[in-house]
Amino acid sequence: MTAQDPSSLLAIATAVRTRAYAPYSRFRVGAAIRSASGAVHAGCNVENVAYPEGLCAEAGAIAAMVAAGETAIAEVLVIADSPEPVPPCGGCRQKLAEFAAPDVPVTLCTTSGARQVTTVGALLPGAFAAAHLAGAGA
Repeated sequence: MTAQDPSSLLAIATAVRTRAYAPYSRFRVGAAIRSASGAVHAGCNVENVAYPEGLCAEAGAIAAMVAAGETAIAEVLVIADSPEPVPPCGGCRQKLAEFAAPDVPVTLCTTSGARQVTTVGALLPGAFAAAHLAGAGA
C-alpha cells in the first residue's frame, strides 16, 4: 500500500483500528507507518486473555513493514479512542527507535480529532541502540 498524502496515514490507521481485537479492554488502537519507500504499513492491537501476550498496534505495523522487506520508518501515526492522544508504550517506543531516526515524526490522534505531533527521539530519549553492544561478548 503506497500513499504520500499525510491524511492517508490517518485514514489507514482509522480503518485498521476498527479491526482491532480488544474484547477485554475494548481499547482499540490503530497505527500506520510510512516507510522510506513511501509504502504504508498498518497494524492494530490484538489482545489475549493472558494480557502480556497481546500485540500493540505499532508492533503490528512494524512487523508488516519488515514482512514487506523494509526496515526504515519515515513517519508514524497512532490513533485511539481516548480523551487525549495516547503515546506508544515503552516497548513500542524502543521498537520504533530500532527502525526510525530520532527526528522521525510521530502523530498521536484521537477519534474525536485531537492531535499531537512529536518525534521518535522525544518519545524515547536515550534509546538503547546497536552502538551499546560494541564490545559485547569480548
